[in-house]
Amino acid sequence: MRVAVVSDIHANLHALEAALEAIDREQPDAVWCLGDIVGYGPRPDECCRIVEERAALCLAGNHDLGVRGDVDLDDFAPDAAAAALWTRGVLGDRARAFLARLEPSGEAEGVQLFHASPRDPIWEYVLTDQAAAAALELTSAPVVLVGHSHIPLAVTVDGGELEGGHAPAGTEIDLGVGRWLLNPGSVGQPRDGDPRAAWLLLDLDARRASFRRVDYAIAETQAEIREAGLPPALGDRLSSGA
Repeated sequence: MRVAVVSDIHANLHALEAALEAIDREQPDAVWCLGDIVGYGPRPDECCRIVEERAALCLAGNHDLGVRGDVDLDDFAPDAAAAALWTRGVLGDRARAFLARLEPSGEAEGVQLFHASPRDPIWEYVLTDQAAAAALELTSAPVVLVGHSHIPLAVTVDGGELEGGHAPAGTEIDLGVGRWLLNPGSVGQPRDGDPRAAWLLLDLDARRASFRRVDYAIAETQAEIREAGLPPALGDRLSSGA
C-alpha cells in the first residue's frame, strides 16, 4: 500500500492544492492527514472540504481543537490565538462538523499516528533527541507518524543509539530495518528554511519513505492573509519557511 501523508495545512489553500497535484501524479492508494487543517491561514472552509473529501484518515491538531473550543486559546501565541478567533467567525457548518469528528491520534495499516507526539498528542513538539526517543519508547508500530513541529523528520534507533534528524526534500528512507519516527513536515507553514509545501510518500509494502516538496503560489496566500486582516507575520514568514 502506498500512502501520501500531509500535515499542518493551516488553511493555506494554494499550498494544499499544489501538494495534492503532486500527490495525484504518484497515484497513492490513500491520503492521510496528521491535523491542523485550519489556523494561521485565510482559507479554512475550502481546506476542510478538500481534506474531508480526499483523506481516508485525518487527525485533529491543536489549532483544529482551538477553533473547536476544546483547548484554551490562552495556550496559543498571540498571532495564533487571533487567527483561531478569526477562523471561528468565518468557518462554515460543514467544516465545523468535519473538525468535530476528528481525534488527535489514530492507527491504520499497522502505523501509529499522532498530531504532536505519543506522550502528548496535542502539544508536544518532537524536536529533541529526548522527545524522539520517548516517542519510539511509547509506541510499538514499525512506523510512527507525527506532525505539529512543521519540520520534516526521520529518526530511528540503531543499537540503542538514536540516528537521523531533519529530512530535507529528496530524503529517501529504507523502513525495512528498525522502527522509524517520521514527520512529513508542513504543507501550509514550513519551518525548516524551505518555503515549499512538504509531504511524505510512504510505500508500506516496499518499506520505503520519500520526503517531497512542491512550489506553490506563496504571494497569493500572503495577499489573502492581508485581505482577511490576519496578523501580517503569518504571511511574511511563508517566504522564508521559518
